[in-house]
Amino acid sequence: MTVWEVVAVIAAGLAAGGINAVVGSGTLVTFPVLLAVGLPPVTATVSNSMGLVPGNLTGALGYRRELTGQRRLLLSLFPASVLGALTGAFLLLHLPATAFETVVPVLVGLAVVLVAVQPLLQRWLRHRSSGAGPSPTDRVGPGRTAALFGCAYATGTYGGYFAASQGVLQIGLFGLLLPHSLQQLNALKNVLTLGVNAVAAITYAVVATDRVDWAAAGLVAAGSLVGGFLGGRYGRRLPSWLLRSLIVAVGVVAIVVLVTR
Repeated sequence: MTVWEVVAVIAAGLAAGGINAVVGSGTLVTFPVLLAVGLPPVTATVSNSMGLVPGNLTGALGYRRELTGQRRLLLSLFPASVLGALTGAFLLLHLPATAFETVVPVLVGLAVVLVAVQPLLQRWLRHRSSGAGPSPTDRVGPGRTAALFGCAYATGTYGGYFAASQGVLQIGLFGLLLPHSLQQLNALKNVLTLGVNAVAAITYAVVATDRVDWAAAGLVAAGSLVGGFLGGRYGRRLPSWLLRSLIVAVGVVAIVVLVTR
């Protein structure tokens, strides 16, 4: 890579780290840049997933206060996300990209709609369910736990395969099932995304070393580390209406990029 290409990849990692901490969909920044500097699609996807892990870590740490009261929930959902990540990594390495990418814009579109109407749906669900409160809690019924487990596995599979807009999907789906604020959902999303990307990255490093561009992964990692820290530090201060608007806007851009890519 030339000097300018190195700068571009680091800058893309910086932007992606911040976007992932606050919204999700940072891959929509890094993936096109990696393609532009000459990486094949699968190599770009694999290297990108590995490079974003440091940013996922710093972003999750930045939202640690919003994780209060969610320990039991995280422990129950984390295995589902890890299993999904392994499934997604397998699909990426064994199936043609077009087979899965056909449904990606539909999934992202559904997530955008869910995020946009989440307040109305949450009020409706609380009205129907006696005892549901507005604050986060570890006490989640078995039926809802099963639904959350399924959502964690499904979004983990998606994240292990492609990763773009994984966070938008998680917030959209979990927002229907949990009486959490948007910032608390974002904190939950950051930890689960960290698990998905870390497991996928380890899988790629072990079974697909020949498909990793280590230089590109290292440059993305350097940028995402700083970006995730900045996003986790300042993104948690955004009001819910602004954060929701950003998520919807990024989701719409994601759909346009995925459809026209």
